[in-house]
Amino acid sequence: MAKGEGKDVAEESSNIGAAGTKVKEGIVSSLKGINEIEAEIVSLVRNTVSNALKATATVANEGVNVTKDVVKGAIQATEEVGTGLILSTKSVAKGIVMGVSDVGGDVLDVAGQTVKGAVKGAAEVGADVALVARRAVDGVIEATKEIGGNVEDAATVAVGGAIDAAGAIGNTAVRAVKDMLVGVVSGVKEIAGAALPHSSEPSGSGKATEVSTKQRSKREE
Repeated sequence: MAKGEGKDVAEESSNIGAAGTKVKEGIVSSLKGINEIEAEIVSLVRNTVSNALKATATVANEGVNVTKDVVKGAIQATEEVGTGLILSTKSVAKGIVMGVSDVGGDVLDVAGQTVKGAVKGAAEVGADVALVARRAVDGVIEATKEIGGNVEDAATVAVGGAIDAAGAIGNTAVRAVKDMLVGVVSGVKEIAGAALPHSSEPSGSGKATEVSTKQRSKREE
């Protein structure tokens, strides 16, 4: 009987192995496709933003307007397709920051505006505001790394933009966004300079202080 049971277990393991392999291959294929789509969105947004800003003589003023326009377009696209806002937000945010950087615009200002627009748009279409905020912040940070900008400053501005936009939605949204983003700025600091103590906040970075203070209080609890 023990031998029979052992055979059954072996067959079951074999079946699970085959099913697991099939799922793994399917997921790998899908994720490769997603990566290609994300790269295409980044390229599309980057080129669109830089071309739009090149066409105007006032990059400083138009940067914010173009950013709002691009975010709206992305949100409307996901409404028409019926899905994809959370997936595409990171790529859109990354493309905007890189496009503005290409023409010498104010990357930090646009970073904050991009995240604000994404959070506001997510609320309007009923998407998960906190997840969209996190994806937008991740996109800003990734773009800033690639263009060689100050990642810590970008993270601080992006997180501040997310919290500000959530404040216009309501207390529940603010809590959700803060919980999702807590530790982002501190995490970036640790990566940027492992020797820096947590207490040395740069002057004027109120949002960074707010986020890291909350993180410390959570640890103390």
